[in-house]
Amino acid sequence: MSGAIIAGKAIAENLRGRVARGVARLDFMPGLAVVLVGDDPASDVYVRNKGLATVKAGMRSIEKRLPKDAREADIIALVRALNADDSVDGVLVQMPLPAHVDSNRVINEIAPEKDVDGLTEANAGRLLLAKEGLQPCTPLGCVMLAKSVAPSLAGMHAVVVG
Repeated sequence: MSGAIIAGKAIAENLRGRVARGVARLDFMPGLAVVLVGDDPASDVYVRNKGLATVKAGMRSIEKRLPKDAREADIIALVRALNADDSVDGVLVQMPLPAHVDSNRVINEIAPEKDVDGLTEANAGRLLLAKEGLQPCTPLGCVMLAKSVAPSLAGMHAVVVG
């Protein structure tokens, strides 16, 4: 197969519609909590767009913002509180965290079943071992796009732009 350009917007819109229809069939409203520490402009845009997409899909978006000088212990306490909150089904800690914070320590405080990015050691290990578990959204989306033109990706190479 020669190179192919995949226009992902239509595929993404179709997927968003399928997700919204699936959420509408649930007997509860899923909640996604995003923790943003500091004032990184790119992270701010990402979190805002993630919140809009979450609401558009019929889910509850919860934004927790902390100042850039927040103590690591305070960030961990917030993550633990979100883990314990039954109205929160997924937790995302927006990267990068400020330099004084151990990102790995914070990420590994997320309950694996609520780790929507699949970054905890438990979820990353399951992914590495090809076991069932949450998968990181961006790589999974890239695989879905590639499989839209080539159902078998064995032996193929891909370049992701944008």
